[in-house]
Amino acid sequence: MRILRVQYRGRIFYAALHDDHVICLNKELGFPDPIPLREVGVMPTVMPSKIVCAAVNYRAHGEELGHDLPEEPRLFLKPPSSVIASGQAIVLPPDSERVDHEGELAVVIGRTARNLRESEVDAYVFGYTCANDVTARDLQRRDGLFGRAKGFDTFCPIGPWIETEVPDPDNLAIRTVVNDTVRQSSSTAAMIFPVRTLVSFVSRVMTLNPGDVILTGTPEGVGPLRDGDEVRVEIEGVGMLINPVTASAQTDAAFEAGVQ
Repeated sequence: MRILRVQYRGRIFYAALHDDHVICLNKELGFPDPIPLREVGVMPTVMPSKIVCAAVNYRAHGEELGHDLPEEPRLFLKPPSSVIASGQAIVLPPDSERVDHEGELAVVIGRTARNLRESEVDAYVFGYTCANDVTARDLQRRDGLFGRAKGFDTFCPIGPWIETEVPDPDNLAIRTVVNDTVRQSSSTAAMIFPVRTLVSFVSRVMTLNPGDVILTGTPEGVGPLRDGDEVRVEIEGVGMLINPVTASAQTDAAFEAGVQ
């Protein structure tokens, strides 16, 4: 099932996507009939309490950046304020001269989870979606840390929906395309730490809440984004995340309207 987070008649709710319409999953809201997709506003798929990311989880990506390969998952966080929906613009910050795309498979948590064994993980995963771990590469190198480089507003596009039925998340084709040029092309089978290992590891570090997101790392081929680009993250059996890129700062009102 494909689950969207939408806005309709002043309400924001989760809905199941069926062809060209959606069905509200909250019966108490009083929308029993199918709603044409064209009549709803598509919101960020989730608004997590935290976004936990795995650094250098593809061998070839580590090699292209000159990083040592990890013996256990290396984690960092992106702020919830960085989340935007498919279709919303990635805004290039004036403080950076090199902003890169990083297409990734994202895991959406469905139940409060702590200290999970790998065999328990599937019962706590709600579904999967596409993500782009947008990174100011020059700031990452300058700071030696991820906080600023990966934390700007709009630096975590997620979407377009949550796919709840993914039989094998560790064997999915993943591509990142910029202006119809394929930049990244790999498979989640190339991950150093597979999905269940990552989720279990994270849950032993911090409590995972429903709606929290784990980004599973990016393959080789990361590259710069420029004003006017369109970037797509395509994951087999999951979906396609599409975002334009702009150097123009959004107004506060426009940004807030998009990330409720």
